[in-house]
Amino acid sequence: KFGRLQFLVLDEADRMLDMGFQDDIMRIVNMLPAGRQTLLFSATMPEKIRQLARTILRSPAEVNIAISKPPEKIVQQAYVVYDPQKQELVRYLLQQIPYKSALIFCGRKQDVKQLTRLLKKYGFSVAEMHSDLAQAAREEVMLGFASGQFPILVATDILSRGIDIDTIDLVVNYDVPHDGEDYVHRIGRTARAEAEGIAITIIGEKEQRRFAAIEQLLGKTIEKAAVPSFLGSVPAYEVRGRNDNRPRRNFHHKRRPGNN
Repeated sequence: KFGRLQFLVLDEADRMLDMGFQDDIMRIVNMLPAGRQTLLFSATMPEKIRQLARTILRSPAEVNIAISKPPEKIVQQAYVVYDPQKQELVRYLLQQIPYKSALIFCGRKQDVKQLTRLLKKYGFSVAEMHSDLAQAAREEVMLGFASGQFPILVATDILSRGIDIDTIDLVVNYDVPHDGEDYVHRIGRTARAEAEGIAITIIGEKEQRRFAAIEQLLGKTIEKAAVPSFLGSVPAYEVRGRNDNRPRRNFHHKRRPGNN
């Protein structure tokens, strides 16, 4: 019975939409009194959240909080490649970088599924997380990842917030997040509890402007590491006609046995 309800609070609204709950939210909203007061909280404000806000809020007051910056102890690097080279680069990174737990973010669940299948084919112990999984399956995956049952998890932005696993020491952005807030949330899954961590972003040819905007928001330039030669030629990092001609350094790590 919602007839006397006065307040509706939607917290983590962007995460709820990422998890596929928009229809559920609207079903609940449509059952509530029109004269209620509604409060909506969201870590990011992409267009789909703004559309939701316009739908369910009446003459809202808006409060924006400045983006937080990633901890300095996170080592941030980026690789500039063509899109078809991304999968082999991920394989190379997982083979070369020592890690306990690696979290790989993809912007689309189709990419999550495809990359997970490929890594399994290569012999990696890996699981996937996206909105197509039932809640029970998600909980089982998270339990396995947190316990070390499998060291690699490929996920959508469902996991960019709300998890705190101290063993995650490598985050890979398979694609460039759409805004700086998403970037900060993604790489913030590593270097927890005073630990150190590595955050690597793979920049496709058409994602360069987006990454440059993130760098501008962060107020720093992220090092562009040298792409391994076996991948062949790669695009130059060019933003607004400006070449990034800084020397690129190889990212060398000793391979840790058992990471596959």
